[in-house]
Amino acid sequence: MAQVEATTERIIAADAETVFDTLADYSGSRGKLLPEHFSEYEVREGGDGEGTLVHWKLQATSKRVRDCLLEVTEPTNGQLVEKDRNSSMVTTWTVTPAGEGKSKVVASTVWNGAGGIGGFFERTFAPKGLGRIYDTLLDNLAREVES
Repeated sequence: MAQVEATTERIIAADAETVFDTLADYSGSRGKLLPEHFSEYEVREGGDGEGTLVHWKLQATSKRVRDCLLEVTEPTNGQLVEKDRNSSMVTTWTVTPAGEGKSKVVASTVWNGAGGIGGFFERTFAPKGLGRIYDTLLDNLAREVES
């Protein structure tokens, strides 16, 4: 099994603290940021950053749906880590200042991919598909904090 990674980033015209707080607000703003690929969104514990337990289904393709139960930690300032209890998938959100009134958001997801020919296709296509999903989420985030 090879590790698969999908990463996307965006410069957003809002300060890093506002952007981070919006991402970390699982009980409020986060659910509104999710594109149509996410369903059954539910905060089960906490709701604001560290200590949050959140559930959703992620439909990456027409045939592939992941049932995710994510534990949220904040290992360093400006970083949220969502670790899926149901798989090897881990998503790290990093928000850093990028000049006056701007921030850089990087979303990086890694997981253990399948082996064989299925794994080849997963390593080839999954990062692009997940990148597009997170690009949409970052578009929604920018609209939320820039308005």
